[in-house]
Amino acid sequence: MIAEWLTYGWFRLLAGLAGSLLIAGLAYRRSSLSASGAWSAAAMGTAYFVLGGPVWFGTLIAFFISSTLWSRWKHSSRAKHAAEANYAKGSRRDGMQVWANGGLGLVLCAAHAWHPDPLWLFAFAGVLASVNADTWATEIGALSKSQPRALLTGKLVPAGTSGGVTLLGSLAALGGAAFIGLCAALLSQAAPISAPGALVQTELTAIATLVLIIAAAVSGLAGAFADSLIGASGQVMYRCPACARETERRVHCNVQTVRIRGWSWMNNDAVNFVSSAFAGVLAILLYRLFI
Repeated sequence: MIAEWLTYGWFRLLAGLAGSLLIAGLAYRRSSLSASGAWSAAAMGTAYFVLGGPVWFGTLIAFFISSTLWSRWKHSSRAKHAAEANYAKGSRRDGMQVWANGGLGLVLCAAHAWHPDPLWLFAFAGVLASVNADTWATEIGALSKSQPRALLTGKLVPAGTSGGVTLLGSLAALGGAAFIGLCAALLSQAAPISAPGALVQTELTAIATLVLIIAAAVSGLAGAFADSLIGASGQVMYRCPACARETERRVHCNVQTVRIRGWSWMNNDAVNFVSSAFAGVLAILLYRLFI
């Protein structure tokens, strides 16, 4: 049994590494990932595959592909360029962004490998639904013809303002969250969630599968709004002396910006991590409530 487990474990490691390197390499060539982002994605994808198997790895890939496609769609549009000019980072993800979006999910994947329980999958779906909802809202919401409103005050704000929301972006967030829930649910039926070596398998019931989709949609949307709330309050923001615009960037218009609010450590990556953690906790609560 041990020899069989070790052999299967090595196969999973090599298969996961090969697949992750291929996907990360393609993303790097298409400028979706920086060099640090590609190496981080390869390492993370391998760990997901080894520790969690198809459900965990497949849902992660679904998030990455869908968010990348939206990032590339109408990449040259004037509306998107205007919004992205104020973002701390562009659509090419670096290593910190990769770990901020997928690192907590990997911890949950490892927790399931250590002590298998569907609860970990629900938390994982909530976490990934939150970051996917935020990505879809950012990418699709930037194309909205309506001017964003600040979530805290309701006042109209320029496109790209942290904490600004639109109806289109909110609907996109819901769609992105539900998409992750649906992917996780389908994969859980096609390949039962298992610990390393397939020694333990857990197949979700029909009711649990439906609850998983709903929990991901609800917690993911809540995580996206939490992201906007933190962005409008605690996230560090700067003002550009040259153009007088608020921005997440330390340098704007080729000049050093001035910090005007927020905690210095609460950058966009930290906001993503905190809001996704909130979504994961909410998904656990929904699991405990209905399952």
